[in-house]
Amino acid sequence: MDLELSGKHVLVTGGSRGIGLSCARAFLREGAKVSLVGRTPANVDAAVAALKAEGHAASGHCADLTDAAAAAKLVEAVEAAGGPVDVLVNSAGAARRTPFNELQPQNWHDAMQAKFFTYIHVMDPLIKRMGERGSGSIVNVIGMGGKVATTIHLAGGAANAALMLATAGLAAAYGPRGVRVNAVNPALTLTDRMAEGLAADARARNQSTEQILRDATAKLPLGRIATPEDIADAVVFLASARAGYVSGAILSMDGATVPMVV
Repeated sequence: MDLELSGKHVLVTGGSRGIGLSCARAFLREGAKVSLVGRTPANVDAAVAALKAEGHAASGHCADLTDAAAAAKLVEAVEAAGGPVDVLVNSAGAARRTPFNELQPQNWHDAMQAKFFTYIHVMDPLIKRMGERGSGSIVNVIGMGGKVATTIHLAGGAANAALMLATAGLAAAYGPRGVRVNAVNPALTLTDRMAEGLAADARARNQSTEQILRDATAKLPLGRIATPEDIADAVVFLASARAGYVSGAILSMDGATVPMVV
């Protein structure tokens, strides 16, 4: 199946590791040009070097996306260096998982900064540019915590839920201008961030992280935890011409753990 991504310029935020890096790899395999963004220069350099060793060329950029001005400068720099961005994948930032009895007001503020605003600050300037050009695709990697409330992820889940509304709303607003906006909601995924979530859950339940992981895996109908590559495959499809009539969709990716009709 030709996804018609060859030569397209793809910007991946949070692209230096985890799901974001897997998305960068997947787009590169489809012949796209990839610009990846991370907050830490060492991580960005390592990601670009790893991709180069695999035979792929990607450009790396560093920015603190909690800063709206820095995000706007990033968009300017990425398009100046690589041309207009055809696809934006937002995978930057993650709110810390915190047991409900440890939550303070600052945790809620921090969650919105870490997850919601890191996405909005890039989407806002870029979707306007896409709308002026009459084409573009955005895929937001959000998370099931915004769909199903859990007591160790209330602040982060609230940020995720806000992003889902923004995704659906922007899809409706910019559809007439040729821009599609979709989201995927991964559940537990084998990334570095998973360990943080397991530790928070272990504290809340007074159990070991190993037991939490065993229990979580046992509940999965597919019998395994998702890999970053699982998520990346869905992201690439949604960004592609093959999903040309899909917009405003929020795709749950929890392996049927929570049966739901949406």
